[in-house]
Amino acid sequence: MTTVLAIDQGTSGTKAVVVDESGEILALSEVAVRPTYLSGGGVEQDPEALLDSVLRAGRTAVAEAGAEVDIVTLANQGETVLAWDPDTGAALSPMIVWQDRRAESVCAELRDHAEDIARRTGLVLDPYFSAPKQAWIRRTLTREGVVTTSDSWLLHRLTGEFVTDASTASRSLAVDLDSAAWDPELLDLFGLADERLPRILASDDVAGTTTAFGGSAAVGGLIVDQQAALVAQRCLQPGEAKCTFGTGAFLLANTGTEAVRSTAGLSSSVAWQQGGQTSYCLDGQVYTAASAVRWLEKLTFIDTAADLDRVAADDADGVLCVPALAGLAAPWWRPDATATFTGMTLSTGSEHLVRAVLEGIAAQVAELARAMSADLGSPLQRLRVDGGLTRSRVLMQAVADLMRVPVDVYPSQHATPLGAAALARCAADPSLTLDEAIVLWSPSQTYEPQWSDDRAAEFSGRWRAVAESLS
Repeated sequence: MTTVLAIDQGTSGTKAVVVDESGEILALSEVAVRPTYLSGGGVEQDPEALLDSVLRAGRTAVAEAGAEVDIVTLANQGETVLAWDPDTGAALSPMIVWQDRRAESVCAELRDHAEDIARRTGLVLDPYFSAPKQAWIRRTLTREGVVTTSDSWLLHRLTGEFVTDASTASRSLAVDLDSAAWDPELLDLFGLADERLPRILASDDVAGTTTAFGGSAAVGGLIVDQQAALVAQRCLQPGEAKCTFGTGAFLLANTGTEAVRSTAGLSSSVAWQQGGQTSYCLDGQVYTAASAVRWLEKLTFIDTAADLDRVAADDADGVLCVPALAGLAAPWWRPDATATFTGMTLSTGSEHLVRAVLEGIAAQVAELARAMSADLGSPLQRLRVDGGLTRSRVLMQAVADLMRVPVDVYPSQHATPLGAAALARCAADPSLTLDEAIVLWSPSQTYEPQWSDDRAAEFSGRWRAVAESLS
């Protein structure tokens, strides 16, 4: 029997769950963390506060579970970076969060190389990814130490090792997508050729051991948070897709063992490496989902996200919103885009604006699905969803209406740690297949499209016109 401590280190908090072999959650602990939003597009986190959240959440969960943990796994933010001292483990910079836009100048200098970078990496040249932010740290903040994604620092503090995993590395713009190895020419383009780089592990490798949460435990099953949710929702076949509604919304579709280069403005990256095989995924991002809801809270339109369905009007009364509060990601890639409302009149109330924001989030997801269908060569047949905002009936129904497919809600709020736990089981027992390691589930609710095709097409056309006027 393998007992896993799965840690989901996210933008807004760290969640730790202790899971037994049957998938039962023995204990859960959450510690909030708050990014700092700066003028000029900066988004930062305090590294020590992040580490403290990992240790506190993990130790609390282990204590409450009252069970001996065999293996610890970490799902990470993917593109958040920092500089740190490899000798002492001390952070030498703030964490520069995936939402941070200040590396735009780095990308602008490399525009002539954008096509080649996309061919090699499967990614769009954009400051969302880690290498531009690492280059920005080197130019702006410090030349000392090493500069890596957040997982490498956290893992070093837990195990003393200097590692990352293939899914995280593939989000860097410095890894060859087909080989999942560091690309010397790409590193040179970003001015990172002389950097000491972490060793890239498969998702079912054991990285080392830690005593940070009590007794000695292996550390393995490492993966990016969004890919972990893809695992948990058993999207193991090409064309199967999920969307996680967290700080942002992230739509991923499995593309099998062949890496697809998007022609529709999406990203292609390693989903996971397991059993000696690399699986790939297409993904698209909505930068502001729960963060747009927090913006509604700040305006006092709602008190908390739990108020969304109660406050939202039954109809937006012609109001459209493109909630590009942190720019537009795929398929537009316009970091300078800003949010907009259109169609307001003197009869417009806060209830219409709340409805319009939710429909705007759904419309962005639907646009990602449209782009994904073009790359896959066939439309998505259904969507699996997870994350806190799946509690909003209004939002989930809007996603079903605009995507024109059934939407299955994952029954747990903990898809990311449960997906990482499945990979940790594979690391602990190499005889397990990933399919065997994933806990079986059935939807807590399924939303079927209710709008007519004509209504959905009319709304999407109007919304797309507004979004394209911004981009």
